[in-house]
Amino acid sequence: MLSIIINHYRTPELLKLCLKSIETHLGALEHEVIVRDGEAMEETAEMMREDFPNVIYLPEKRNIGFAHLVNAGIGRARGNCFLIINADIIIPSAEAMEMLMQYLADHPKCGMLGPKLLNLNGTLQPSCFRFYKPLTLLYRRTVLGRTRRGKSDIARFMYADKLQVTSYELRDPFPVDWLMGSALLVRKEALDDVGLFDTRFFMYFEDVDWCRRFWEQGWEVIWHPGAIFYHYHGQASKGKKGLIDIIFNRYTRIHITSALKYFWKYGLRVPRYGV
Repeated sequence: MLSIIINHYRTPELLKLCLKSIETHLGALEHEVIVRDGEAMEETAEMMREDFPNVIYLPEKRNIGFAHLVNAGIGRARGNCFLIINADIIIPSAEAMEMLMQYLADHPKCGMLGPKLLNLNGTLQPSCFRFYKPLTLLYRRTVLGRTRRGKSDIARFMYADKLQVTSYELRDPFPVDWLMGSALLVRKEALDDVGLFDTRFFMYFEDVDWCRRFWEQGWEVIWHPGAIFYHYHGQASKGKKGLIDIIFNRYTRIHITSALKYFWKYGLRVPRYGV
């Protein structure tokens, strides 16, 4: 059975679209749906009671962060694999989920699998990456990213060498260093081996850390561009590059704090497990 664990934070309209897409396209698949709701609103609770009574709804009064929310959802799950998604994900077809499930079944060393994510206008949304170097954060957050070295490192980070062909031509799965945590299909056996998300990361880098731990335990992390999900992705941490953004954008500060925790945990060595 597939356990679908949805991470939600104060966007009931998007959550409704997500749940409707699951109802529409995954009805023939044996599954359960668990919604973990951070800083839950009564509006969301009412919607869940009236429109989605068969969904396991687990509200949380406080904003406890992605890792805590998803870990608790995993703790309630009964499936042999877990689809972990944010509430702003839309599954557009049964075929996309079938492709992911079939790949996982056919490749026993694959512990984690991610679909290709598209923006709502159909453009490609980056969701697979190489591991951060310490300077990668600086290049992505400041005008240094416009320098030759900055552009080169950002291209390395973003898999520009693999994605330089038209995104719609890519259909064959390939191993990557890490996947964005917005949509992940995870094998239970691998999760039991690796463990849950590291809750020291309140927001950001918990997916980087998790993928690195999967690789270190011998489980492959694969990006599957043939399977397509849509992702609204508000990109709250995006802002102007530089010191002003670091000072005034809360999400930028959280991102940098999580990066410091990550490098404190692993040191400065940058492994390469994907292509």
